[in-house]
Amino acid sequence: MRVLIVTESYPPDVNGVAHTALQTARHLVERGHHPLVVAPAPAPGTDTRDEGPAPLVHVPSLPLPGYPQVRVALPSRRLAAALAGHRPDIVHLASPFVLGVRGMAAAARAGVPAVAVYQTDLAGYARTYLGAGELAAWRRIRAVHSAADLTLAPSSDSVRALEAHGVPRVRLWQRGVDTGRFRPALRDERLRGELAPNGELLLGYVGRLAPEKRVDLLAQASALPGVRLVVVGDGPTGTALRAALPRARFLGRRTGDDLARIYASLDVFAHPGPFETFCQTVQEAQASGVAVVAPAAGGPLDLVDHGRTGLLVPPGDGAAIREAVATLRDDPALRTRLAGAAATAVAGRTWTAVGDQLLEHYARVRHAREVAVR
Repeated sequence: MRVLIVTESYPPDVNGVAHTALQTARHLVERGHHPLVVAPAPAPGTDTRDEGPAPLVHVPSLPLPGYPQVRVALPSRRLAAALAGHRPDIVHLASPFVLGVRGMAAAARAGVPAVAVYQTDLAGYARTYLGAGELAAWRRIRAVHSAADLTLAPSSDSVRALEAHGVPRVRLWQRGVDTGRFRPALRDERLRGELAPNGELLLGYVGRLAPEKRVDLLAQASALPGVRLVVVGDGPTGTALRAALPRARFLGRRTGDDLARIYASLDVFAHPGPFETFCQTVQEAQASGVAVVAPAAGGPLDLVDHGRTGLLVPPGDGAAIREAVATLRDDPALRTRLAGAAATAVAGRTWTAVGDQLLEHYARVRHAREVAVR
C-alpha cells in the first residue's frame, strides 16, 4: 500500500502533529508499506540528514509566531506533484488546515480516499489567543473534515465535540507512546539531587510555554513547602513564566533520552492545559512511572482514571492543582500506587499497537470507497 502523509507542521521533536505523522510513517515502513511524507521545510540551517524512515518532500514554511522551532506549511504546488508521483492508495492528512486542505482537494481530484486526523483544538486556541472566533474555527473544522472519507480523533472528548459540531464519519484513534524510551528504570538520583538538593518532592511540567498551556496555574503548587517545580520546554510565554514562577527551575527544550531521564526522575507530573485533544506528555509521564495531575477536560479524561492512575482536577483551577500536589507530597504510598497503575495501564499503548489500528481504519476506508464506486 502506498500512503501520502501530509503534516501541517514540523519538526517531530518539538511538535505533536509531526511526531504522530513520523511514527505513522515508521510503522508503515515496518509493515512493508510505502509512505511518502509532505511536510513544512525546517528552519534554515537545520540538519536534515536524518528525518525519519520514509522519503520526505518539503514545502515552503513559516515559523510559528513566538515559537520559531515549529514550522507551519504554506500552500505549495509540490503537494500535487508529490501525489501525482507517488500514486497513493490513501492520503493521510495530519491536522489539516492549510496544506491539508490542498491535500484533500488533490486527493478528491485523483479519486483517492482521504483520512483526516484531528489533533489541534483550533476553537480553544481561538478562544485563548483572540477571545473570540470559536464558532468560526468550528465552521472551518467542519468544512475541512466533512470532506474526508474518515476523521480520526485522539480522545473520546474530541469524538464527542466533533460529532456535536456536525462532523460526520468520526472514529477514535489514540496516540501511541514509546515505552522503550520512556520507562521508570531511567530514574536518576544524581539528577534528582541537582534539581531538588534538599530532598523536595520533584514536580514537573513538559511542553510548550504558550498561553493555552496555562503553565501559570502551577504557581500555587510551586510555592508549596517541600516542593520543587521543574519546567521543560520553551515558547512565547517563557519570560513571563519565569517571573510568575520564581522558585521553578527552567531547563529549556529537551528531547530524546535526555527528556526520558528527566521524566523518570520526577515524583509528580502536572499538566494544567485545558485544551488538549490527547495530551501526549501525560502518557509519557505515566510510561515513566510518575504520578500525574491533569485537568478533567479533553484528552486526559481518557488517560487518567481518577484515584487509580492519577488525579484529575477541575480545569483552570490552580488551587485544586496545589491541593492535589500537596496530597501526593504527603502520601508517598499513594504516589507509588498511582504511578505503578499508570505504568501498567500505558504498557499496551505502543506505537506498534496504534499503528496496526490505523491500518485497520485504512482498510475500512478503502473497502468503503471500492464498494461505493462499483
